[in-house]
Amino acid sequence: MFSLKILIVEDDPVSALLLQKALEKNQHQILGIADSGEKALEILSENHADMVMMDINLAGELDGIRTTEIINENYDVPVVYLSASSDAETLNKVVGTNPSAYVIKPFNIRELNMVIELAIYKDRKEKELQMLNNELEEKVKQRTQELYNANRELTKALEKEREINELKSRIVLNVSHGFKTPLTSILSSAQLLQIYAEKDHPFKPKITKHAFKIENSVRALNNLLTSVLFFGKADANKIEYRPKKMFVGAFVKEVLDSLNVGNENHVKIKSELVNLPKVITSDKELLYQIFENLLSNSLKYSKDGQEVLFKLEYKDNKLIGTIMDHGIGIPQAEQNQLFDRFFRAKNVGIVEGSGLGLSIVKKCVDVLHGNISFESSPKKGTTFRVEIPVT
Repeated sequence: MFSLKILIVEDDPVSALLLQKALEKNQHQILGIADSGEKALEILSENHADMVMMDINLAGELDGIRTTEIINENYDVPVVYLSASSDAETLNKVVGTNPSAYVIKPFNIRELNMVIELAIYKDRKEKELQMLNNELEEKVKQRTQELYNANRELTKALEKEREINELKSRIVLNVSHGFKTPLTSILSSAQLLQIYAEKDHPFKPKITKHAFKIENSVRALNNLLTSVLFFGKADANKIEYRPKKMFVGAFVKEVLDSLNVGNENHVKIKSELVNLPKVITSDKELLYQIFENLLSNSLKYSKDGQEVLFKLEYKDNKLIGTIMDHGIGIPQAEQNQLFDRFFRAKNVGIVEGSGLGLSIVKKCVDVLHGNISFESSPKKGTTFRVEIPVT
């Protein structure tokens, strides 16, 4: 049995003396005996107690219950009630002060010792629980502060990234636009050289050959800049759906004429136009990007003499395009990366390209709220199917 410093609060001197002897017999130290609540609080203000044995009925203005309430507010000391009464009204008052135990008079020493041990055990466990709760609250508070700080840093980082992306987009747009003018001049000069070479000239074949190379190189570089400009606008969220009425026949001719100019592989485009209306309403620029890029890829990755099918039909308020080639195809393991920026399959060999075309196609299809799918097998070719809602 451990020794405790105990304050006895009892207004009956005989009961107080009997309790003192019982406690001292079990090696406890009696801090004092108070016959009133006021005196008990005075003793506690000057001494540390491990436990208070509190009679409910006391002399003075403060009874045992009110004294216990004050002890609970000001001192971290467990209280054990002593009372000859066990009626419901008294018990209800006692419970409200959260006592450590309740002993009915008269009591025996064995019962008293057991109550004291249980009271101390209960008090220690409550303090341990409170300490754990305090630690948990402190950890939660600390973690909340850490999360707040982390979120604030993340917000700063995102804002910085946004600023960098805006700056990058502006640089890309400005530089790309800057290249457009000299490229146009170079292209015009190359075309003039070809015109001059049509006249009798000793170097006519060489002039024609090199002028053709210059023209094709400029067109390739111009297409690359167009792609870069497109993604510059995409990153700046400046690509918008701008529907206008357009003549379908003229649109198809414009796409095919553009492709035939730069077709070096002698690959033929077989076009099939099915049930097309004369006029539709859609975004002409976005449609052009879709079909020009898909057909350009089919031509680029087909062999000389092969044929590319371009089928365009109107059905259920949708423009449905099918582009089928018999070229090199796309490896199965790489097909899930097909629409990624700058992705080029491993089997393209020395065929030049930026890896941006299909990314542009996918972005345009999304803006038009359409759908794109494909089937492909290496060395057997690729088929793309595009469905675009139109009115």
